[in-house]
Amino acid sequence: MTDRALVVVRAGALTTVQDEGRPGHAHLGVPRSGALDAPAAALVNRLVGNPRGAAVLETTLTGCALRPRSAVTVAVGGAPCPVSVDGRPVAWGAPVRVPAGALLEVGAAVRGVRGYVAVCGGVAVEPVLGSRSTDLLSGLGPPPLADGAMLPLGRPAGPPARVDVAPQPAPPAELVLRMTWGPREDWFTPGARQEFVSRPYRVSSASNRIGLRTEGPALGRAREGELASEGMVLGAVQVPPDGRPVIFLADHPTTGGYPVIAVVHAADLPAAAQAAPGTPVRFVAVRGRRSP
Repeated sequence: MTDRALVVVRAGALTTVQDEGRPGHAHLGVPRSGALDAPAAALVNRLVGNPRGAAVLETTLTGCALRPRSAVTVAVGGAPCPVSVDGRPVAWGAPVRVPAGALLEVGAAVRGVRGYVAVCGGVAVEPVLGSRSTDLLSGLGPPPLADGAMLPLGRPAGPPARVDVAPQPAPPAELVLRMTWGPREDWFTPGARQEFVSRPYRVSSASNRIGLRTEGPALGRAREGELASEGMVLGAVQVPPDGRPVIFLADHPTTGGYPVIAVVHAADLPAAAQAAPGTPVRFVAVRGRRSP
């Protein structure tokens, strides 16, 4: 067995393999998937000398623990957290050398939700439809990490970055989501549309990689009945029967039958990946706004 591998000592609450995803397959019912905080994933790859699209590990809240079979360079970013090697604190947001057999401990997030662990050479699990990403909705890609699993690593592509610590944006204290009004805004009353852009929401603890669920005022409909299923895009704000908006994230379904009131701009979705339960959410219409 090759020594270019990681042993998973502690998988954490939910740790998955992610890269830039598998776009272009929505007509087959396959979501894009990929890292929810794509800029954080790209940064840790750059820190260890990987190409931008190399597969990394995405942790959720509680981190993970890994033991490399050979010496590797790693970088941890995304949600700030303590990092140690064999119990000795090391830098977060910087390249770190981990000896063969040493224990890399990625601790619980101090702020934010999702951490990213890049290893020189990238995680080299078998790609599916051109991506190594775990897709929780379709089941494509490798399963979420489990204790004792072995992850193969690729060969290093380049030297690590020469930095002490790379600056990264802090997880949001308030999640401000710029959006464009969606194709079904007319399914909601003028009062509901006004509430949507003026009343506060909060991130629900029921959020996941499929969608960020919100808690707040229920949006009243102007039309009853159900829609036939129609195509869904990343960032679509779908409103289920309880009236609370759901923002579709990377593992979202490619079709849906609930009305879409708005679409969040893609540039604001990485912050949504780091918004912890209870974080205030505000929707801001930036163009195409209809008067309530």
